Amino acid sequence: MLEIAGTGRTWLLSGPTSSYAVHLTEDDELLHLHWGPPIALADAEALAVRPLSHYWPFEAPLDGREEYPVEGGPRFVRPALSVRTEERRGTEWSFESYETEGGAEGGNEGEELRLRFRDAGLAITLHYRMRHDVVERWVTLTHDAPDTTGPLELLRADSATWTLPERDGWHLSQLHGRWAAESRLVRTDLTYGEKVIGSRRGHTGHQHLPWVALDTDATEEHGEVYTCALGWSGSWRIAVAQLPDARVQVTGGAGYDDSGLLRLASGESFTTPVFAGLWTDAGYGGASRAWHAYQRAYVVPDADRDRPVLYNSWEATEFDISEEQQGTLARRAAAIGVELFVVDDGWFGARTSDRAGLGDWTPNPDRFPAGLRPLAEYVHALGMRFGIWVEPEMVNPDSDLYRAHPDWVQFQPGRKRTEFRNQLVLNLAREDVRQYLWEQLDAMLSSAPIDYVKWDFNRCFTDAGWPGEDYPQRLWVDHVRGLYALLDRLRAAHPGVAFESCSGGGGRIDLGILARTDQVWTSDNTDPLDRLAIQEGFSQIHPARVMAAWVTDSPNTQLNGRVSSLRFRFVSAMAGVLGVGGDLAKWTEEELAEAGRWVELYKEIRPVVQRGDLYRLRRPTGGLSAVQYVLGDETVVLAWLQAQHHGEPVPALRLRGLDRSATYECRETGEIHQGAVLLHHGLRTGLKGDLDAAVIRLRRI
Repeated sequence: MLEIAGTGRTWLLSGPTSSYAVHLTEDDELLHLHWGPPIALADAEALAVRPLSHYWPFEAPLDGREEYPVEGGPRFVRPALSVRTEERRGTEWSFESYETEGGAEGGNEGEELRLRFRDAGLAITLHYRMRHDVVERWVTLTHDAPDTTGPLELLRADSATWTLPERDGWHLSQLHGRWAAESRLVRTDLTYGEKVIGSRRGHTGHQHLPWVALDTDATEEHGEVYTCALGWSGSWRIAVAQLPDARVQVTGGAGYDDSGLLRLASGESFTTPVFAGLWTDAGYGGASRAWHAYQRAYVVPDADRDRPVLYNSWEATEFDISEEQQGTLARRAAAIGVELFVVDDGWFGARTSDRAGLGDWTPNPDRFPAGLRPLAEYVHALGMRFGIWVEPEMVNPDSDLYRAHPDWVQFQPGRKRTEFRNQLVLNLAREDVRQYLWEQLDAMLSSAPIDYVKWDFNRCFTDAGWPGEDYPQRLWVDHVRGLYALLDRLRAAHPGVAFESCSGGGGRIDLGILARTDQVWTSDNTDPLDRLAIQEGFSQIHPARVMAAWVTDSPNTQLNGRVSSLRFRFVSAMAGVLGVGGDLAKWTEEELAEAGRWVELYKEIRPVVQRGDLYRLRRPTGGLSAVQYVLGDETVVLAWLQAQHHGEPVPALRLRGLDRSATYECRETGEIHQGAVLLHHGLRTGLKGDLDAAVIRLRRI
């Protein structure tokens, strides 16, 4: 809900459990007023007239109070906006007007507030929209001066600055990692100065997810949490600053450095990605559930449709594939209940290794002499959907595409073209590159009944040059905008095709890519024990509905050689969108039969896992860990025992999110439990030994 004071200079956005307020002074200074529990418009107006606190010499009076600090004037905080023209650098804006638009079904839920400012030929619009309790913020910058004024350079254009209330003892949570060890949750004390996370790699990156959370005394289910997430799939930066007066601000947006983002000619605009913020007093678990509900409602396409159980052939075959061999795997996959069969790398061009073929998106005639249609139709006849792997943003030097268009890649003139995985990055900022990819991918999707595309991105930017372009650094932004445009165009032309985002595992996961894909590949690490920590971190921000997780072979020959039971592997992967990636041709009949039972069980609990509220019962730090999902009358608990010392009891799991006065039946044992007992005394799992796991289903009766 959006409310506006009679003066037209105080604005209040309110969701089900929170409010957000800003105020414009008579000097056209936009100040942050409130972000936290619900308040009335009269409360916001009272905050607006409170005098500013005293400030010391050598400090700026508005630092830590401005809603969107710009470069220029008496400001010393990190600027969200830095602009350069031929005459000067910095911004000195004045307020022009505000307007509102939208609202759900004639109401004002989701109504957008626009605050318009101007600095000479630069029009600046700050956008606000509250959906559930998530505040979406972004900025539009337009160069609307006459052509004779020359271009305007955006050195930095962040999406938002978030201001936290004055508190002592802030703690910062973030998700860090690396390839095969993504999304590791770490919490530290916030100290004076800045903590900066981000990516300068051209994509979201394995090293950090664009998410932070701050608290002073929150636990998993209690206490205030302030949390922010950026929707951008290229290089990015989030800076968390504790200022000299102990105030805290969080500023974030596209791009990592301040050396230049875009150059706007007269008539051109740039709209930043959304930097979304959420406040809750229900702890980190409450914050996660709110983020999940928001993404299912407003971000992820078709989130009300449960994702199918898939089989991916990569670990079984790698590059050594054939139509006959894929058909054999498809029969085995169908027999255990798989619903989507995916052919991974190696089906196209001269792709017999990672040294050739990328960029030539036509079926290899030796492996698929009649194209993909016969295999796709065979997979459909087995009762499964058919999917394919692509990596459109990359090219091998040994490819027909590169030989024809070596200038289509990112490169610096006179410098060596760096190859990672024997491949180079195509410059999607170029219209001709995007048009080529559109024609190739549209033809591929039209040539066979393809239901699913796994879109990979297996290297970072290193030689981000664009010879001949007047402002070559724009490719950092325009590559991502080109990617979004291409995905949007393909989805519009092929509405029945689902897309998965992959980048060597979890290297491109953010709200921006999730608005255009149906699920993401969480990590190339499919070890079921390692995955528990990765999945815990992922769940801080993103829902199980988009978290792809596979059951692969044991020992885990891809990474660590760990041996684990089929039970442990399945229960680990059932915490998200279940997939199977092992070599089914080598599984015994007993293993295939057991796998079929697990797949059948997953299909029963799938609606609860993919659409339910998540409760993290115990962290995967050793010993017993568990998560719980609640949807309506149904509850599902997934529990894992990593190790047990002799004589050490396995603790009961105290459940959450249940009706204290209700009665629940355990589907596995038939036992009857009172909600109050499950909440207070807990539930016994029956787990014992090392690497044991269980699925427990409860129904309210």
